[in-house]
Amino acid sequence: MNITRLDVEHVAKLAKLEFSTEEFDAFSKDFQDIVGMVETLSEVDTTNVEPTYHGNVIINAFREDVAIDSHHQEALLANAPSAEDGYIQVPVIIESEEA
Repeated sequence: MNITRLDVEHVAKLAKLEFSTEEFDAFSKDFQDIVGMVETLSEVDTTNVEPTYHGNVIINAFREDVAIDSHHQEALLANAPSAEDGYIQVPVIIESEEA
């Protein structure tokens, strides 16, 4: 793929960037070099190489979803500033208008 100065100018316009004539010429050459390096990757034989989806090995740790009695309601409510009928009382934040 050949990157021309017009390609660089088009991308610069889309990105709302302004460059001098010398910078456009330099970017054209730099982008062409980058594209050339990436194109060399297509020459590499990757027939038996599995895709890498993540840099680290990720293993899901599954466990049985079993309900257990790990907390006692009274002990939890003892930490609340105010509780009534087994629930934590909180301040009213929405006031309703009743007719």
